[in-house]
Amino acid sequence: MGAIEEPSPVKKLMHLNFFDMACAGSHMPYGQWKDPDDISRFKDRLDYYLWLAKLADKGKITSIFFADIYGGHDVYRGNMDAMFKGGANCAMIDPVTIVSAMAAVTKSVGFGITGSTSYISPYILARTWSSLDHLTRGRIGWNVVTSYGESAAKAMGKDTVPSSTERYAAAEEYLDLTYQLWEKSWEDGAAAWDIESNTAYDPEKIHKIEFNGKYHKMSAYHQTHPSPQRTPVIFQAGASKSGIEFAGKHAEGIYTDMSSKAGLLAHTKAVRAEAVKCGRDPSSIKFFAAITPVLGRTVEEANAKFEKAKKNMTGEVSLAKFSAYTGIDMSQYPMDEPFVFDGNTSAANTITGVIKNMKSKFDQFEGPVTPRMFMESMSFGNSGLTPVGTPEMVADVFEDFFNATDIDGFNVVYVSNPGSYEDVVELLVPELQKRGVMWQDYAVPGGTFRENLHSCPGQTFLSPEHPGAKHRWENKPQTKDVNVVPTES
Repeated sequence: MGAIEEPSPVKKLMHLNFFDMACAGSHMPYGQWKDPDDISRFKDRLDYYLWLAKLADKGKITSIFFADIYGGHDVYRGNMDAMFKGGANCAMIDPVTIVSAMAAVTKSVGFGITGSTSYISPYILARTWSSLDHLTRGRIGWNVVTSYGESAAKAMGKDTVPSSTERYAAAEEYLDLTYQLWEKSWEDGAAAWDIESNTAYDPEKIHKIEFNGKYHKMSAYHQTHPSPQRTPVIFQAGASKSGIEFAGKHAEGIYTDMSSKAGLLAHTKAVRAEAVKCGRDPSSIKFFAAITPVLGRTVEEANAKFEKAKKNMTGEVSLAKFSAYTGIDMSQYPMDEPFVFDGNTSAANTITGVIKNMKSKFDQFEGPVTPRMFMESMSFGNSGLTPVGTPEMVADVFEDFFNATDIDGFNVVYVSNPGSYEDVVELLVPELQKRGVMWQDYAVPGGTFRENLHSCPGQTFLSPEHPGAKHRWENKPQTKDVNVVPTES
């Protein structure tokens, strides 16, 4: 009898997400609304989002990832004038309102929507995301954010923003509560539709959640019956110590804009190590690095697009954005004089990933760093990873970072639409598929976000080792109501 052959390991295939914000005129490379062919000023119309959704589905894009903010970026000069003039992070539409329409014209693409644990009631968020998961037939994810900005706090009637540590402690409790609404309040089979017993929903299988924590309390049944995924796919983007611990415990997907290979690899290792501490499979967390490709059928065409975009860029918006991320008003510093940015200069409530990314970039320079360098670096988007060239050249960069950093794919940031994302679908995706690094089709065409994210048919619910899954009703004693005191986070 011959030796039993070990099964071949499954090759990891690259995922691509489209990154967008529901802001009329807004881009990550700022100022591109000045291009007469650009359609971003029409982001206040449904046609834009239907076009985007259908293109993503055609290109086998895993998901469309919607960033969102509250308040605005008003650290620079103490106001939002630069943001208004530049058409960035203003004139915003709530992405929740557009996703069900996008799902109606697509079959497989998922939708990741940002929602704040600091300002949305857990009960309301749980109902909204369950509703969307029903209407999209299981294609919804939640990008969990804790909201760092002072302007957001003031917009919500708060005096200030709690520290990152406290925001994540509150978020930990928030997740515990929403998991219980999604996983525990309704048992499987609660929908009876039994004419003989005159019962639509069996009250014996629906349970009130009693929650009394430090930051949140609630006494309620989940208002929405279990959706196809029950709990939406959990995304997260924090890079602080608290953020990494939170991600290792909860995240199924991670968004990062770190642009160096060393920084990306260190981040993936840190989060995966934290996942192991929490008893999770580290490979169950999927990492997506931000990238802004500029594609052309020839090098000359790609370079021409890049130069055109540079002419449209609005530099002051970049400084205003950097000021918001770090809490430093960059208008007070001369543009061409040395500026020491050591990470300790920034305010307490900042986006740690942006700070780490900028430090890693400028640590490579031997000479002085100036505010103008920050402006130019951020003007083409936060990532700084901007390959320019033919599909083959750009695919080389994608493949190199994919193999070297243990990421699972990319959040693709557009320069100017419709051209940027059409180039990705028509030029880049076929090249990646030809190389065998990207899937030819969704793992589960017409399936749930979670099935396609993990390339695992049938995995519509949280994996058993995920902390949210431990709240599933079948794992708990069958008592009528549930009185839960949250554990220390």
